[in-house]
Amino acid sequence: MFTAGAMTTLGAVPVFLLSAQSVFVRRDVGFDEAKFGLAASCFFAAAASSALLGGRLVDRLGRRRSTVLAGSLACAGAVGLALLAHSYTTLVLMLVVLGMANAALQVTSNLSLANSIPLRLQGLAFGVKQSAVPLAILLGGMSVPTIGALIGWRWTFGITALGGVLVVVSGLALPRDHNRRGPAVRAVEKPPRGALLLTVGGMAIASASVNSLGAFVASWGFHIGMSPSQAGYMMAAGSALSIIARVVTGYRADRRDGGNLAVVIQQITVGALAFVFISIGTVPTLWAASMLAFAVGWAWPGLLLFAVVRVGREAPGAASGALQAGAFVGGATGPAFFGLLVSHADYPTAWRVGGGCMLLSGILLALARRAFLRDLAARPLQRGAIAGR
Repeated sequence: MFTAGAMTTLGAVPVFLLSAQSVFVRRDVGFDEAKFGLAASCFFAAAASSALLGGRLVDRLGRRRSTVLAGSLACAGAVGLALLAHSYTTLVLMLVVLGMANAALQVTSNLSLANSIPLRLQGLAFGVKQSAVPLAILLGGMSVPTIGALIGWRWTFGITALGGVLVVVSGLALPRDHNRRGPAVRAVEKPPRGALLLTVGGMAIASASVNSLGAFVASWGFHIGMSPSQAGYMMAAGSALSIIARVVTGYRADRRDGGNLAVVIQQITVGALAFVFISIGTVPTLWAASMLAFAVGWAWPGLLLFAVVRVGREAPGAASGALQAGAFVGGATGPAFFGLLVSHADYPTAWRVGGGCMLLSGILLALARRAFLRDLAARPLQRGAIAGR
């Protein structure tokens, strides 16, 4: 469980290191908020396409070789950012490599969880794994006063490259994979397509908003009068709250008999309100609203993944894979759109649009919940099949 979380953290941390140190990076390389949003979107776009196209490849390679490949990509992209990113084009290319590494690390860690965690701990497991994203934001925020402001932003990516080396070493220490042809696959019950599509849409839209929060809240803080170090501390504090909230949410889900989607909808609604308060543009309201957004409005990804796996019938992997793709798509489009809004309008407008997108996501998930409930009434889940997962 914790190994999967560590690998996911390594995959997600580069874009948030870039976000927290955006003032230094933009000044050094030379680009504006719109180009920064596009660069962050390229990272998530590479992750989305790699996850969709590389899932079967990971199954074919096995855990050992896919771990080595993922660690190698993470190391190569981080070294490239640290040593070669002296132009915007090179920076984007290295972020694409790191996006591919993110997908490989996440898919490999998902494979480990699926094969090792019993159902009674699935909620906690997904909560711990999905805590990797706010942990990555926390590390990004703490990198500003501890490393970036002292010896330069490039050193933070040099340290990240060492994490990639550790993943490669751990992969080489795993037993060799053996390719075996399994028995013929029987027909399986699939989740309801309409409900799943609505859920993926809700996931993509909400992810677009919250990834923009992680990418731009430090820049917004700097814009309204915070120092880069203060904005970094704010990101770190919010991320710490989000980590705790995700683990607690997963822990409580294991002790609750259903109703998980309803909780997700409530959390997203609170997040929408927090975005509106962030747009006010004073340091005290930014602190309070960003803490609320991180702790409640971004506490739902693990719970949503767990909920979909529970109602995924005999194809929970396919259901969770589709949901992961929606998260990456949202991460790819959200920061770019947010950056364009900032460049052509202003920050307050962008934050309010983000809040409206959160409300739209909640509506789609409410419709998905109704569709899942209708499907459960028509096709009751077999307790034995669920218990076996």
